[in-house]
Amino acid sequence: MAAPLVPPGQRVVPTLRRLDLGVVPRVPLEKWDLRVTGEVESPAQWSWAEFAALPRVKISADFHCVTGWSRLGNAWEGVAFREVAERVRPKPTAVSAMLHTGEGYTTSLPLSVLLDDDVLFATHLDGAPIPVEHGGPMRLIVPKRYAWKSAKWVRQVDFLARHEPGYWEVRGYSDTADPWTEDRYSL
Repeated sequence: MAAPLVPPGQRVVPTLRRLDLGVVPRVPLEKWDLRVTGEVESPAQWSWAEFAALPRVKISADFHCVTGWSRLGNAWEGVAFREVAERVRPKPTAVSAMLHTGEGYTTSLPLSVLLDDDVLFATHLDGAPIPVEHGGPMRLIVPKRYAWKSAKWVRQVDFLARHEPGYWEVRGYSDTADPWTEDRYSL
């Protein structure tokens, strides 16, 4: 028997749906930056031009929303999280990272998850720049987790010595967010 294409409780949709906190930050590219701080040897800040010049990767990965929809086979392109981590060199004390976005949202993930081969700061989806309403110019993509972990409009990554919950996790959502086990909410 073949493995299922979608996690339990999910239905396939043809396009990404828009879910956010109701604020779409619109930052001109000449004013956009990404800051990486915290438990790192070399804190960094990249302008859009500097970030866009970093080595790029392409992956094909599904996208699963906690509300029950999945879009399969997305062609994502961007900068691997691992690439950014190698440049800032996390200290041995770093165990996770908190991602801060342009509209005040946060999410956190263990470094063991973020350093996976398929986690990236995506700038393109299906060959086109990611539209602003879906996180453009850049968003995090964590394919093996529900989409609230794939933060839109990321502007800062703070490496942490102690894992801390993000926006939805303090409101009762699961911290591990595994769609294959339907790990949607904390017990």
